[in-house]
Amino acid sequence: MRKILTLSLSLLFLSTASLFSQEKNPVVEGIINEAYNNSQLEILGHELLDDIGPRLVGTPQMQKAHDWAVSKYRTWGIPAENQQWGEWKAWERGITHIDMVHPRVQTLEGTQLAWNPGTSSKGITAECIILPEIKDSLSFQKWLPTVKGKFVMIAMKQPTGRPDYNWEEWATPESFEKMKKNRDEMTRAYRANIARSGYDARSIIPVLEKAGAAGIVDNYWSNGFGVDKIFGARTKKIPTVDIQLEDYTMLYRMVEHGDKPKIHVVAESKDLGIAPAFNTIAQIKGTEKPEEYVILSAHFDSWDGGTGATDNGTGTLVMMEAMRILKKVYPNPKRTILVGHWGSEEQGLNGSSSFVADHPEIIKNMQVSFNQDNGTGRVVSINGAGFLQSYDYISRWLSDVPDIIRKQIETTFPGSPARGGSDNASFVAAGAPGFSLSSLSWSYWNYTWHTNRDTYDKIVFDDVQSNVILTAILAYMASEDPERASWEQINLPMDPKTGEQQKWPSPRVPERKGGM
Repeated sequence: MRKILTLSLSLLFLSTASLFSQEKNPVVEGIINEAYNNSQLEILGHELLDDIGPRLVGTPQMQKAHDWAVSKYRTWGIPAENQQWGEWKAWERGITHIDMVHPRVQTLEGTQLAWNPGTSSKGITAECIILPEIKDSLSFQKWLPTVKGKFVMIAMKQPTGRPDYNWEEWATPESFEKMKKNRDEMTRAYRANIARSGYDARSIIPVLEKAGAAGIVDNYWSNGFGVDKIFGARTKKIPTVDIQLEDYTMLYRMVEHGDKPKIHVVAESKDLGIAPAFNTIAQIKGTEKPEEYVILSAHFDSWDGGTGATDNGTGTLVMMEAMRILKKVYPNPKRTILVGHWGSEEQGLNGSSSFVADHPEIIKNMQVSFNQDNGTGRVVSINGAGFLQSYDYISRWLSDVPDIIRKQIETTFPGSPARGGSDNASFVAAGAPGFSLSSLSWSYWNYTWHTNRDTYDKIVFDDVQSNVILTAILAYMASEDPERASWEQINLPMDPKTGEQQKWPSPRVPERKGGM
Protein backbone atom coordinates (compact mmCIF):
# COMPACT_ATOMS: atom_id res chain seq x y z
CA MET A 1 0.00 0.00 0.00
CA ARG A 2 2.85 2.35 0.93
CA LYS A 3 4.59 1.66 -2.42
CA ILE A 4 1.39 2.40 -4.33
CA LEU A 5 0.86 5.65 -2.36
CA THR A 6 4.46 6.70 -2.96
CA LEU A 7 4.14 5.98 -6.67
CA SER A 8 0.88 7.90 -6.84
CA LEU A 9 2.42 10.91 -5.11
CA SER A 10 5.43 10.75 -7.42
CA LEU A 11 3.20 10.67 -10.48
CA LEU A 12 1.17 13.57 -9.05
CA PHE A 13 4.36 15.56 -8.48
CA LEU A 14 5.65 14.90 -11.98
CA SER A 15 2.25 15.75 -13.45
CA THR A 16 2.10 18.99 -11.47
CA ALA A 17 5.67 19.91 -12.40
CA SER A 18 4.88 19.21 -16.03
CA LEU A 19 1.77 21.36 -15.80
CA PHE A 20 3.75 24.24 -14.30
CA SER A 21 6.44 23.94 -16.95
CA GLN A 22 3.75 24.11 -19.62
CA GLU A 23 2.22 27.17 -17.95
CA LYS A 24 5.37 29.29 -17.76
CA ASN A 25 4.46 32.88 -18.47
CA PRO A 26 6.18 33.87 -21.73
CA VAL A 27 6.33 37.56 -20.77
CA VAL A 28 7.94 36.79 -17.42
CA GLU A 29 10.36 34.40 -19.11
CA GLY A 30 11.13 37.08 -21.69
CA ILE A 31 11.84 39.65 -18.98
CA ILE A 32 14.22 37.29 -17.18
CA ASN A 33 15.99 36.25 -20.36
CA GLU A 34 16.46 39.82 -21.60
CA ALA A 35 17.68 41.04 -18.22
CA TYR A 36 20.28 38.30 -17.90
CA ASN A 37 21.40 37.89 -21.49
CA ASN A 38 21.19 41.39 -22.95
CA SER A 39 21.70 43.69 -19.98
CA GLN A 40 22.40 47.33 -20.80
CA LEU A 41 23.02 48.32 -17.17
CA GLU A 42 26.78 48.77 -17.31
CA ILE A 43 26.79 50.90 -20.45
CA LEU A 44 23.87 52.99 -19.17
CA GLY A 45 25.73 53.43 -15.89
CA HIS A 46 28.90 54.50 -17.69
CA GLU A 47 27.09 57.02 -19.87
CA LEU A 48 25.14 58.52 -16.99
CA LEU A 49 27.65 58.43 -14.15
CA ASP A 50 31.05 58.67 -15.86
CA ASP A 51 30.25 60.78 -18.92
CA ILE A 52 27.55 63.07 -17.53
CA GLY A 53 28.44 62.82 -13.84
CA PRO A 54 26.56 64.26 -10.87
CA ARG A 55 23.13 65.78 -11.44
CA LEU A 56 22.68 68.71 -9.09
CA VAL A 57 19.45 70.58 -9.79
CA GLY A 58 20.11 73.80 -11.71
CA THR A 59 23.36 72.62 -13.30
CA PRO A 60 24.15 71.99 -16.97
CA GLN A 61 24.84 68.36 -16.04
CA MET A 62 21.27 67.95 -14.79
CA GLN A 63 19.96 69.27 -18.10
CA LYS A 64 22.35 67.05 -20.02
CA ALA A 65 21.07 64.02 -18.10
CA HIS A 66 17.43 64.89 -18.88
CA ASP A 67 18.22 65.22 -22.58
CA TRP A 68 20.25 61.98 -22.57
CA ALA A 69 17.37 60.04 -21.01
CA VAL A 70 14.85 61.36 -23.55
CA SER A 71 17.18 60.43 -26.39
CA LYS A 72 17.82 56.98 -24.94
CA TYR A 73 14.12 56.23 -24.55
CA ARG A 74 13.41 57.33 -28.09
CA THR A 75 16.07 54.95 -29.44
CA TRP A 76 14.11 52.18 -27.71
CA GLY A 77 10.87 53.31 -29.37
CA ILE A 78 9.45 54.79 -26.16
CA PRO A 79 8.00 58.31 -26.38
CA ALA A 80 9.63 60.60 -23.81
CA GLU A 81 9.78 64.28 -22.92
CA ASN A 82 11.09 66.72 -20.34
CA GLN A 83 8.26 68.40 -18.44
CA GLN A 84 9.13 71.67 -16.72
CA TRP A 85 7.85 72.02 -13.16
CA GLY A 86 9.85 75.02 -11.91
CA GLU A 87 13.09 77.02 -11.92
CA TRP A 88 16.29 76.78 -9.90
CA LYS A 89 19.45 78.72 -9.27
CA ALA A 90 21.74 77.87 -12.19
CA TRP A 91 25.29 77.00 -11.22
CA GLU A 92 28.22 74.98 -12.51
CA ARG A 93 31.01 73.43 -10.50
CA GLY A 94 34.53 74.09 -11.73
CA ILE A 95 37.97 73.13 -10.47
CA THR A 96 38.39 72.97 -6.71
CA HIS A 97 41.96 72.83 -5.45
CA ILE A 98 42.95 73.25 -1.81
CA ASP A 99 46.55 73.38 -0.60
CA MET A 100 48.16 74.04 2.75
CA VAL A 101 50.97 76.52 2.09
CA HIS A 102 52.16 77.19 5.66
CA PRO A 103 53.86 75.94 7.80
CA ARG A 104 54.59 73.39 5.05
CA VAL A 105 53.15 72.53 1.66
CA GLN A 106 50.54 69.78 1.26
CA THR A 107 47.66 69.29 -1.14
CA LEU A 108 44.47 68.72 0.85
CA GLU A 109 41.46 66.61 -0.04
CA GLY A 110 38.26 68.62 -0.20
CA THR A 111 35.73 70.32 -2.41
CA GLN A 112 33.59 73.41 -2.72
CA LEU A 113 29.99 73.08 -1.57
CA ALA A 114 27.10 73.38 -4.03
CA TRP A 115 25.72 76.67 -5.39
CA ASN A 116 28.64 78.51 -3.82
CA PRO A 117 30.23 81.62 -5.33
CA GLY A 118 33.60 80.90 -6.90
CA THR A 119 37.02 82.42 -6.55
CA SER A 120 39.20 83.76 -9.34
CA SER A 121 41.63 81.38 -11.00
CA LYS A 122 44.30 82.80 -8.67
CA GLY A 123 42.30 81.75 -5.64
CA ILE A 124 42.46 82.96 -2.04
CA THR A 125 45.25 82.44 0.47
CA ALA A 126 44.51 83.02 4.14
CA GLU A 127 45.21 81.79 7.64
CA CYS A 128 42.86 79.28 9.26
CA ILE A 129 41.27 80.01 12.61
CA ILE A 130 38.81 78.10 14.81
CA LEU A 131 35.91 79.30 16.91
CA PRO A 132 37.08 80.41 20.36
CA GLU A 133 35.65 79.24 23.66
CA ILE A 134 32.55 81.44 23.77
CA LYS A 135 31.33 82.66 27.16
CA ASP A 136 28.27 84.51 25.90
CA SER A 137 26.94 86.50 22.94
CA LEU A 138 28.81 89.63 24.03
CA SER A 139 32.18 87.87 24.06
CA PHE A 140 31.38 86.41 20.65
CA GLN A 141 30.61 89.82 19.21
CA LYS A 142 33.85 91.14 20.69
CA TRP A 143 35.80 88.32 19.01
CA LEU A 144 33.97 88.54 15.68
CA PRO A 145 36.15 91.26 14.01
CA THR A 146 39.16 88.91 14.23
CA VAL A 147 37.69 86.72 11.45
CA LYS A 148 38.36 89.38 8.83
CA GLY A 149 40.53 87.96 6.06
CA LYS A 150 40.66 84.48 7.65
CA PHE A 151 39.31 81.04 6.78
CA VAL A 152 37.04 80.09 9.67
CA MET A 153 36.86 76.39 10.56
CA ILE A 154 33.35 75.75 11.84
CA ALA A 155 33.11 71.97 12.40
CA MET A 156 34.19 70.24 15.60
CA LYS A 157 37.44 68.31 15.65
CA GLN A 158 36.52 64.63 15.54
CA PRO A 159 38.49 62.58 18.10
CA THR A 160 38.96 59.70 15.66
CA GLY A 161 38.82 59.06 11.93
CA ARG A 162 38.04 55.38 12.47
CA PRO A 163 34.39 54.35 12.16
CA ASP A 164 32.75 52.61 15.11
CA TYR A 165 32.74 49.20 13.44
CA ASN A 166 36.55 49.40 13.21
CA TRP A 167 36.84 50.25 16.90
CA GLU A 168 34.42 47.49 17.79
CA GLU A 169 36.50 44.95 15.90
CA TRP A 170 39.94 45.88 17.21
CA ALA A 171 39.73 47.98 20.38
CA THR A 172 39.36 46.68 23.88
CA PRO A 173 35.79 47.18 25.15
CA GLU A 174 37.11 49.70 27.67
CA SER A 175 38.92 51.70 25.00
CA PHE A 176 35.89 51.71 22.70
CA GLU A 177 33.60 52.95 25.47
CA LYS A 178 36.15 55.58 26.48
CA MET A 179 36.31 56.89 22.90
CA LYS A 180 32.52 57.07 22.57
CA LYS A 181 32.16 58.85 25.89
CA ASN A 182 34.86 61.35 24.92
CA ARG A 183 33.22 61.95 21.52
CA ASP A 184 29.80 62.48 23.06
CA GLU A 185 31.24 65.00 25.52
CA MET A 186 33.07 66.83 22.74
CA THR A 187 29.91 66.96 20.62
CA ARG A 188 27.83 68.38 23.47
CA ALA A 189 30.54 70.94 24.29
CA TYR A 190 30.82 72.00 20.63
CA ARG A 191 27.07 72.55 20.30
CA ALA A 192 26.84 74.38 23.61
CA ASN A 193 29.76 76.62 22.67
CA ILE A 194 28.08 77.73 19.43
CA ALA A 195 24.74 78.16 21.20
CA ARG A 196 26.34 80.64 23.63
CA SER A 197 27.11 82.86 20.63
CA GLY A 198 23.38 83.32 20.11
CA TYR A 199 23.44 81.30 16.90
CA ASP A 200 23.48 77.67 15.80
CA ALA A 201 25.81 75.77 13.44
CA ARG A 202 23.88 77.04 10.41
CA SER A 203 22.95 80.59 11.34
CA ILE A 204 26.48 81.45 12.50
CA ILE A 205 27.81 81.10 8.94
CA PRO A 206 26.26 84.27 7.40
CA VAL A 207 27.37 86.16 10.54
CA LEU A 208 30.97 85.12 9.91
CA GLU A 209 30.64 86.08 6.25
CA LYS A 210 29.26 89.52 7.13
CA ALA A 211 32.15 90.03 9.53
CA GLY A 212 34.63 89.70 6.65
CA ALA A 213 35.78 86.07 6.74
CA ALA A 214 37.79 85.07 3.66
CA GLY A 215 35.95 81.75 3.53
CA ILE A 216 34.34 78.96 5.52
CA VAL A 217 36.01 75.57 6.06
CA ASP A 218 33.72 72.73 7.10
CA ASN A 219 33.90 68.99 7.68
CA TYR A 220 30.78 66.82 7.59
CA TRP A 221 32.23 63.42 8.39
CA SER A 222 30.05 60.45 7.39
CA ASN A 223 31.43 58.05 10.01
CA GLY A 224 33.46 55.98 7.57
CA PHE A 225 36.98 55.90 6.18
CA GLY A 226 37.48 58.81 3.78
CA VAL A 227 33.83 59.83 3.46
CA ASP A 228 32.20 63.22 3.90
CA LYS A 229 28.67 64.28 3.11
CA ILE A 230 28.59 67.12 0.59
CA PHE A 231 25.62 69.51 0.51
CA GLY A 232 24.98 73.15 -0.33
CA ALA A 233 26.80 76.26 0.86
CA ARG A 234 25.28 78.90 3.11
CA THR A 235 27.50 81.77 2.05
CA LYS A 236 26.56 84.28 -0.64
CA LYS A 237 29.89 85.89 -1.59
CA ILE A 238 32.75 83.89 -0.08
CA PRO A 239 33.84 80.29 -0.74
CA THR A 240 32.75 77.40 1.48
CA VAL A 241 34.74 74.20 1.23
CA ASP A 242 34.48 70.81 2.92
CA ILE A 243 37.88 69.35 3.79
CA GLN A 244 38.24 65.64 4.54
CA LEU A 245 38.45 64.66 8.19
CA GLU A 246 42.09 63.61 8.00
CA ASP A 247 43.20 67.00 6.65
CA TYR A 248 40.62 69.03 8.57
CA THR A 249 41.68 67.68 11.95
CA MET A 250 45.34 68.22 11.04
CA LEU A 251 44.64 71.90 10.34
CA TYR A 252 42.57 72.14 13.53
CA ARG A 253 45.41 70.75 15.65
CA MET A 254 47.82 73.18 14.00
CA VAL A 255 45.60 76.10 14.97
CA GLU A 256 45.32 74.78 18.53
CA HIS A 257 49.10 74.54 18.79
CA GLY A 258 49.72 78.04 17.42
CA ASP A 259 51.16 76.97 14.05
CA LYS A 260 48.93 79.45 12.18
CA PRO A 261 48.34 77.26 9.12
CA LYS A 262 47.50 78.96 5.83
CA ILE A 263 45.58 77.39 2.96
CA HIS A 264 45.20 78.36 -0.68
CA VAL A 265 41.75 77.72 -2.17
CA VAL A 266 40.84 77.80 -5.85
CA ALA A 267 37.13 77.20 -6.50
CA GLU A 268 36.23 78.14 -10.06
CA SER A 269 32.46 77.69 -10.02
CA LYS A 270 30.09 79.76 -12.15
CA ASP A 271 26.80 81.44 -11.35
CA LEU A 272 24.65 80.94 -14.46
CA GLY A 273 21.52 82.81 -13.39
CA ILE A 274 18.30 80.79 -13.48
CA ALA A 275 17.65 77.42 -15.13
CA PRO A 276 14.38 75.58 -15.84
CA ALA A 277 13.81 72.47 -13.73
CA PHE A 278 12.36 69.33 -15.31
CA ASN A 279 11.06 65.83 -14.81
CA THR A 280 11.77 63.31 -17.56
CA ILE A 281 8.62 61.34 -18.41
CA ALA A 282 8.39 58.32 -20.72
CA GLN A 283 5.49 55.97 -21.32
CA ILE A 284 4.45 52.78 -23.05
CA LYS A 285 0.82 53.38 -23.94
CA GLY A 286 -1.79 50.93 -22.73
CA THR A 287 -4.03 49.16 -25.24
CA GLU A 288 -7.11 48.15 -23.23
CA LYS A 289 -7.03 50.70 -20.40
CA PRO A 290 -4.71 53.46 -21.62
CA GLU A 291 -6.21 55.95 -19.15
CA GLU A 292 -5.01 53.83 -16.18
CA TYR A 293 -1.37 54.03 -15.10
CA VAL A 294 1.34 51.87 -13.62
CA ILE A 295 4.08 54.31 -12.60
CA LEU A 296 7.77 53.51 -12.19
CA SER A 297 9.53 56.12 -10.10
CA ALA A 298 13.11 57.16 -9.34
CA HIS A 299 14.62 60.56 -8.70
CA PHE A 300 17.13 61.68 -11.29
CA ASP A 301 18.98 64.41 -9.42
CA SER A 302 21.84 63.95 -6.98
CA TRP A 303 24.21 65.86 -4.77
CA ASP A 304 27.54 66.40 -6.44
CA GLY A 305 30.31 65.34 -4.06
CA GLY A 306 30.53 62.09 -6.04
CA THR A 307 28.61 61.16 -9.18
CA GLY A 308 25.33 60.14 -7.57
CA ALA A 309 25.85 56.46 -8.38
CA THR A 310 23.76 54.86 -5.64
CA ASP A 311 21.67 57.93 -4.89
CA ASN A 312 20.02 57.63 -7.18
CA GLY A 313 21.86 56.45 -10.26
CA THR A 314 21.02 52.84 -9.47
CA GLY A 315 17.31 53.59 -9.09
CA THR A 316 17.44 55.45 -12.40
CA LEU A 317 19.17 52.52 -14.12
CA VAL A 318 16.61 50.06 -12.72
CA MET A 319 13.69 52.02 -14.12
CA MET A 320 15.30 52.71 -17.50
CA GLU A 321 16.35 49.10 -18.00
CA ALA A 322 12.93 47.84 -16.85
CA MET A 323 11.23 50.12 -19.39
CA ARG A 324 13.60 48.99 -22.17
CA ILE A 325 12.86 45.34 -21.42
CA LEU A 326 9.10 45.88 -21.12
CA LYS A 327 9.02 47.65 -24.47
CA LYS A 328 10.82 44.69 -26.05
CA VAL A 329 8.88 41.79 -24.49
CA TYR A 330 5.57 43.47 -23.54
CA PRO A 331 5.09 46.25 -26.10
CA ASN A 332 1.29 46.39 -25.80
CA PRO A 333 0.47 46.58 -22.10
CA LYS A 334 -3.11 46.55 -20.88
CA ARG A 335 -2.54 49.74 -18.84
CA THR A 336 -0.13 52.57 -19.63
CA ILE A 337 3.27 52.10 -18.02
CA LEU A 338 4.78 55.49 -17.22
CA VAL A 339 8.19 56.20 -15.79
CA GLY A 340 9.07 59.40 -13.93
CA HIS A 341 12.65 60.52 -13.44
CA TRP A 342 12.11 63.30 -10.92
CA GLY A 343 14.12 66.46 -10.46
CA SER A 344 15.04 68.02 -7.12
CA GLU A 345 14.10 65.13 -4.87
CA GLU A 346 17.09 66.01 -2.73
CA GLN A 347 15.65 69.41 -1.87
CA GLY A 348 12.26 68.08 -0.76
CA LEU A 349 10.60 65.82 -3.38
CA ASN A 350 9.96 68.87 -5.57
CA GLY A 351 9.80 67.14 -8.94
CA SER A 352 7.45 64.32 -7.95
CA SER A 353 5.19 66.51 -5.80
CA SER A 354 4.92 68.93 -8.73
CA PHE A 355 3.98 66.05 -11.04
CA VAL A 356 1.28 64.94 -8.62
CA ALA A 357 -0.08 68.49 -8.39
CA ASP A 358 0.10 69.11 -12.15
CA HIS A 359 -1.40 65.81 -13.34
CA PRO A 360 -4.54 65.00 -11.35
CA GLU A 361 -5.90 63.16 -14.40
CA ILE A 362 -3.05 60.65 -14.09
CA ILE A 363 -3.03 60.37 -10.32
CA LYS A 364 -6.75 59.63 -10.05
CA ASN A 365 -6.34 56.76 -12.52
CA MET A 366 -3.23 55.24 -10.97
CA GLN A 367 -3.09 51.51 -10.53
CA VAL A 368 0.14 51.70 -8.52
CA SER A 369 3.58 53.27 -8.38
CA PHE A 370 6.88 51.60 -7.50
CA ASN A 371 9.79 53.74 -6.33
CA GLN A 372 13.44 52.76 -5.88
CA ASP A 373 15.87 55.05 -4.13
CA ASN A 374 18.09 53.67 -1.40
CA GLY A 375 21.20 52.28 -2.94
CA THR A 376 22.65 49.54 -5.05
CA GLY A 377 21.43 46.59 -2.97
CA ARG A 378 18.84 44.02 -3.96
CA VAL A 379 15.32 44.79 -2.79
CA VAL A 380 14.65 43.13 0.57
CA SER A 381 11.58 44.96 1.84
CA ILE A 382 8.18 46.12 0.60
CA ASN A 383 5.83 47.93 2.97
CA GLY A 384 2.09 48.10 2.32
CA ALA A 385 2.18 51.89 2.88
CA GLY A 386 -1.04 51.87 4.90
CA PHE A 387 -3.29 50.54 2.12
CA LEU A 388 -5.65 48.03 3.66
CA GLN A 389 -5.82 45.61 0.73
CA SER A 390 -2.18 45.90 -0.31
CA TYR A 391 -1.46 42.36 0.84
CA ASP A 392 -3.89 40.99 -1.71
CA TYR A 393 -2.55 42.63 -4.83
CA ILE A 394 1.16 42.98 -3.95
CA SER A 395 1.29 39.29 -3.04
CA ARG A 396 -0.49 38.42 -6.28
CA TRP A 397 1.95 40.46 -8.35
CA LEU A 398 4.96 38.99 -6.55
CA SER A 399 3.82 35.44 -7.31
CA ASP A 400 5.53 35.32 -10.72
CA VAL A 401 8.82 36.80 -9.50
CA PRO A 402 11.59 34.13 -9.51
CA ASP A 403 12.07 32.44 -6.14
CA ILE A 404 15.71 33.50 -5.95
CA ILE A 405 14.55 37.14 -5.92
CA ARG A 406 11.21 36.82 -4.12
CA LYS A 407 12.60 34.86 -1.16
CA GLN A 408 14.88 37.81 -0.32
CA ILE A 409 11.91 40.15 0.16
CA GLU A 410 10.20 40.71 3.50
CA THR A 411 6.74 42.19 3.13
CA THR A 412 4.92 44.17 5.80
CA PHE A 413 1.17 44.61 5.46
CA PRO A 414 -0.73 46.81 5.70
CA GLY A 415 2.25 48.91 6.81
CA SER A 416 2.10 52.65 7.30
CA PRO A 417 2.05 55.62 4.91
CA ALA A 418 5.35 57.21 3.93
CA ARG A 419 5.61 60.81 5.12
CA GLY A 420 8.80 61.74 3.30
CA GLY A 421 12.16 60.24 2.50
CA SER A 422 11.61 59.64 -1.20
CA ASP A 423 9.19 60.15 -4.05
CA ASN A 424 6.79 57.34 -3.17
CA ALA A 425 5.61 59.70 -0.42
CA SER A 426 4.33 62.19 -3.02
CA PHE A 427 1.91 59.59 -4.38
CA VAL A 428 0.90 58.26 -0.97
CA ALA A 429 0.05 61.78 0.19
CA ALA A 430 -2.36 62.01 -2.76
CA GLY A 431 -4.02 58.82 -1.54
CA ALA A 432 -2.61 56.72 -4.39
CA PRO A 433 -0.83 53.38 -3.80
CA GLY A 434 2.87 54.19 -3.84
CA PHE A 435 5.36 51.58 -2.70
CA SER A 436 9.06 51.77 -1.96
CA LEU A 437 11.23 48.92 -3.23
CA SER A 438 13.65 49.09 -0.30
CA SER A 439 17.16 47.80 -0.75
CA LEU A 440 19.82 45.98 1.21
CA SER A 441 22.26 48.46 2.74
CA TRP A 442 25.76 47.78 1.35
CA SER A 443 26.88 50.44 3.91
CA TYR A 444 24.76 52.97 2.01
CA TRP A 445 24.10 55.44 4.82
CA ASN A 446 27.74 55.93 5.79
CA TYR A 447 29.64 55.32 2.58
CA THR A 448 27.62 56.48 -0.41
CA TRP A 449 24.48 58.38 0.65
CA HIS A 450 25.22 62.03 -0.24
CA THR A 451 28.98 61.45 0.01
CA ASN A 452 32.10 62.13 -2.01
CA ARG A 453 32.44 58.36 -2.58
CA ASP A 454 29.10 57.78 -4.30
CA THR A 455 30.65 56.61 -7.56
CA TYR A 456 30.25 53.94 -10.26
CA ASP A 457 32.65 51.49 -8.62
CA LYS A 458 30.24 51.12 -5.65
CA ILE A 459 27.48 49.64 -7.84
CA VAL A 460 26.75 45.93 -7.33
CA PHE A 461 25.36 45.09 -10.75
CA ASP A 462 24.09 41.63 -9.79
CA ASP A 463 21.78 43.23 -7.23
CA VAL A 464 20.70 45.98 -9.62
CA GLN A 465 19.93 43.32 -12.23
CA SER A 466 17.70 41.50 -9.72
CA ASN A 467 15.88 44.77 -9.05
CA VAL A 468 15.29 45.26 -12.78
CA ILE A 469 13.66 41.83 -13.04
CA LEU A 470 11.54 42.47 -9.95
CA THR A 471 10.43 45.90 -11.15
CA ALA A 472 9.61 44.80 -14.69
CA ILE A 473 7.58 41.80 -13.49
CA LEU A 474 5.69 43.90 -10.93
CA ALA A 475 4.89 46.48 -13.62
CA TYR A 476 3.73 43.75 -16.00
CA MET A 477 1.57 42.02 -13.37
CA ALA A 478 0.04 45.30 -12.21
CA SER A 479 -0.72 46.25 -15.79
CA GLU A 480 -2.37 42.92 -16.56
CA ASP A 481 -4.37 42.62 -13.35
CA PRO A 482 -8.09 42.46 -14.23
CA GLU A 483 -8.88 44.44 -11.07
CA ARG A 484 -8.04 47.99 -10.01
CA ALA A 485 -5.81 48.06 -6.96
CA SER A 486 -7.71 49.18 -3.88
CA TRP A 487 -6.94 52.62 -2.46
CA GLU A 488 -8.64 51.88 0.85
CA GLN A 489 -6.60 53.21 3.74
CA ILE A 490 -6.13 51.76 7.21
CA ASN A 491 -7.36 53.52 10.31
CA LEU A 492 -4.18 55.04 11.64
CA PRO A 493 -3.21 54.48 15.30
CA MET A 494 -3.12 57.06 18.06
CA ASP A 495 -0.14 59.37 18.24
CA PRO A 496 1.53 58.63 21.58
CA LYS A 497 2.82 62.20 21.78
CA THR A 498 -0.51 63.98 21.27
CA GLY A 499 -2.99 61.29 22.28
CA GLU A 500 -4.88 61.98 19.05
CA GLN A 501 -5.42 59.73 16.06
CA GLN A 502 -2.74 60.11 13.42
CA LYS A 503 -3.76 61.65 10.11
CA TRP A 504 -2.91 60.54 6.61
CA PRO A 505 -0.02 62.67 5.23
CA SER A 506 -1.01 65.73 3.23
CA PRO A 507 0.46 66.59 -0.18
CA ARG A 508 3.43 68.90 0.18
CA VAL A 509 3.64 72.17 -1.71
CA PRO A 510 6.66 71.93 -4.03
CA GLU A 511 9.30 74.65 -4.14
CA ARG A 512 9.12 75.83 -7.73
CA LYS A 513 11.66 78.66 -7.53
CA GLY A 514 14.62 77.21 -5.69
CA GLY A 515 17.94 78.56 -4.50
CA MET A 516 17.20 82.15 -5.50
